[in-house]
Amino acid sequence: MKNIITITFMACFALSAAQATEHHSGHGGGAMGGGGSGAACIKPKLAKFFPEHLATAAPESDISFVVLNINHPDQIEVTVKGIPVTTDAEFKDPFYLVKAKLPASLRNTVARINVKINAKSAHCEAEGGWLVKIAG
Repeated sequence: MKNIITITFMACFALSAAQATEHHSGHGGGAMGGGGSGAACIKPKLAKFFPEHLATAAPESDISFVVLNINHPDQIEVTVKGIPVTTDAEFKDPFYLVKAKLPASLRNTVARINVKINAKSAHCEAEGGWLVKIAG
């Protein structure tokens, strides 16, 4: 009887330790956990697109959006209908406000503004965007 109690106690202890390792603060066996596999990250978020999705804008109009959970604005890459555009990012704790202009060459078309957040780990990258109608 004493052996059964000892074995049961040890099994419960081992199970509790395994669960704590797996679920405690992102450390351990999960795909995104720390567990000695390098630094964990929080996936970047894109928000507050301007002009709004499917709005009409003139060539060279201002565009802007917000990026959360990045370390440096150099991680941000923006293209409009495949054309790279220069961005200006301002840190407004806890996010970056990113501004750019629509290319002058785009007229009378619909264009996707594509935003890519580059990172060392694919788990820490993000991509998103929206469509605008560019007038003539």
